[in-house]
Amino acid sequence: MKIYPAVDIKDGKCVRLKMGNAADKTVYFENPLDAAKSFADAGSDAIHVVDLDGAFSGESANLPAISRIAALGMFVELGGGLRDEASVRRAFDAGAGRAIIGTKACTNPDFAVSLAEKYGGRIAVGIDARGGKVAIKGWVEVSDLDAFGLAASLARAGVGTFVYTDIDTDGMLAGPNLAAQKRMLETLSPFGARLVASGGVSSEKDVSDFLELARSHENLEGLIVGKAIYERRVDLPKIIKMASCR
Repeated sequence: MKIYPAVDIKDGKCVRLKMGNAADKTVYFENPLDAAKSFADAGSDAIHVVDLDGAFSGESANLPAISRIAALGMFVELGGGLRDEASVRRAFDAGAGRAIIGTKACTNPDFAVSLAEKYGGRIAVGIDARGGKVAIKGWVEVSDLDAFGLAASLARAGVGTFVYTDIDTDGMLAGPNLAAQKRMLETLSPFGARLVASGGVSSEKDVSDFLELARSHENLEGLIVGKAIYERRVDLPKIIKMASCR
């Protein structure tokens, strides 16, 4: 299981939101590159980046910053505002190793499937859920789509990688929704699809709980950790080592 420290970019700054609420943000770094450098210095070889401006507006807005982050040499998975193939290509040109399709995968699943057919493992579908229902457009709107049903249909159609975020726990430092993450793993497993889990990690025990989950679910590829790093609830070098010794 790989640890993905998270950088969320809004208004050019590295921020964290509570439960996806744009009005409830904390700025941790004026320059997102400084956050990424700190992760690289801690030994991370991968990073999860969200262009929040892109997620809310529907158009990528921070590609120059993402390009500078990618130049550090870490594997970059990028989400936020990737709603057509041109924006996905621009993300790859900026150095992203994986593009996460969120809103468009929910409103037009065939779009995500066609990208997965074309780009393979460089495409992931991001499913963000509140109360088990899919949220879109930067989590502003909650749809009637069942998160697990959507994941199953996309995995059946050939999408191989998913990022699942439980919004109700994201940024709250209150612990993850392990039951939901386990259910998503079990939903994807019959199709050979992998999962990167996100939302709620607040302690090294939470990381240990995910490692235990990974022992019984081989398709748990990674774990995104954000606010717990910024608030020093976890030690990044330590949890990277924990994950590598799975």
